Amino acid sequence: MSELVPTSVPLRAERLGVSAAYAAQGLSYATVVTSLPALKARYELSDDTVSLLTLTVVLFAAAGSVVADRVAVRLGSRAAVALGLTLQAVALLSIALPLPFPVFWVLLALYGTGLGCIDASAAMQGALVQRRAGVALMGSFFAANTAAGIVGALVMSAGAATALGASLGLATAGLVAAAVAVVGPRLLDPTREREADTGAARPRLPMRGLWALGFVIFAAFTADSTVATWSSLHLSEGLDAAASVVPLGYAVYAGATLVTRLASDLVVRRYGRAPLAVATVAIAAAGLLLAGLVPAIPAALIGFGLAGLGVGALVPLAFSAAGDLDHRRGDEIIARVNLFNYPGAVIGAVLPGLIAGASGYGPSFLLAAVLLLPALGAIRRFRAGDAARPAPARSLT
Repeated sequence: MSELVPTSVPLRAERLGVSAAYAAQGLSYATVVTSLPALKARYELSDDTVSLLTLTVVLFAAAGSVVADRVAVRLGSRAAVALGLTLQAVALLSIALPLPFPVFWVLLALYGTGLGCIDASAAMQGALVQRRAGVALMGSFFAANTAAGIVGALVMSAGAATALGASLGLATAGLVAAAVAVVGPRLLDPTREREADTGAARPRLPMRGLWALGFVIFAAFTADSTVATWSSLHLSEGLDAAASVVPLGYAVYAGATLVTRLASDLVVRRYGRAPLAVATVAIAAAGLLLAGLVPAIPAALIGFGLAGLGVGALVPLAFSAAGDLDHRRGDEIIARVNLFNYPGAVIGAVLPGLIAGASGYGPSFLLAAVLLLPALGAIRRFRAGDAARPAPARSLT
């Protein structure tokens, strides 16, 4: 199984298919998040209930990653992508309607399952395409996710505060997911389907590498969730920033994330994954320390930007390295590494709120920085992937 099975899908089409899956994911998530105020008003929900809804999405996303693993083993990751997007489309198109609250909650869980399914299966497909190309591509796939999320948030900002605006946004995201679910599989790589059908005995999972890279994902998503959830409150309540300045915290972070993801593939092709991984950890930790230690608005904004530059590149680097741990079980490895995403997201979203009452939000950014530092222990996993990278097999065009 060391060689890829040739496919009839052109490499350019494969890249387009994976990028479309990531973009549909980013658009749907941004739409759901920005629709929460309108949904809260529609059902007259308390803050505690909204927190439970968010936790429901995270828990079912973890289940969706497991579903992607099982589907990929049996049918290939292409089928898992189609399943995840279909679940998202059904859920989004349904919750756009004013359904009874218990039905809405169930559908939100269904959306979470689709979310986790795409988190894992899109990375599986990205690793396959990257391996076939023989050059780094994972950063560009995550950039498509980030760019679509930014576009979705900007579009929703005009009308998400109203019930009609939120419903239209959710329905649009659902239609996009449905379209990619229908067209995408024709563009995606069927290699795993063919390998899975051989019935050959599979090697053991490389558990040490899996746990090492899983911790990197955990630390990165803890930092990401901390900044995304609490940067605005840190600026407004902790630093008394003007209302016009408050949104800039997340805007700077998201913009820096997009920039570094667009650039990371070029850096990896020139210098390799390991040097960039070291740099991203150092930059992200420095940014979080700056934001947490210096009680000044410019320092916070610069810190959030540096955190975005680091975390934005670290996530695709870790998934890329996970796919190279063992190509024969790459799909399963990626699905398991993806599971570390969710506890990190929960800790980053919940813990700062619990400790803010006593000491403000600054210590939360310091904690996120400290969690990133042990990720340096996994650098040899990134270096091993650099050594194993094959020469380009086909033209990127």
